[in-house]
Amino acid sequence: MPAIEVGRICVKLAGRETGRKCVIVDVMDKSFVLVTGPKKVTGVKRRRANINHIAPLEDKIKVKRGVSDEEVTQTLEAAGKLEEMAQITKPPLT
Repeated sequence: MPAIEVGRICVKLAGRETGRKCVIVDVMDKSFVLVTGPKKVTGVKRRRANINHIAPLEDKIKVKRGVSDEEVTQTLEAAGKLEEMAQITKPPLT
């Protein structure tokens, strides 16, 4: 199972968004990914993140690479994960 892939749900480990869940939208290179909350759902803005600052979870949604925030929200709603994404979690200790 590849951990860092498009559609994987993660928890932010560093920064002001620590503990919030996000979705990987694009893999830029071996060190960085593009993540989004979306901001209306979890408070995480669409931004580049270091893979060392996110912890992948087992959950995954089926989205295409570079998908918009609205489409991510619709996919999360269809999968029934909207309430789960809005909860702030304690990040796992590394």
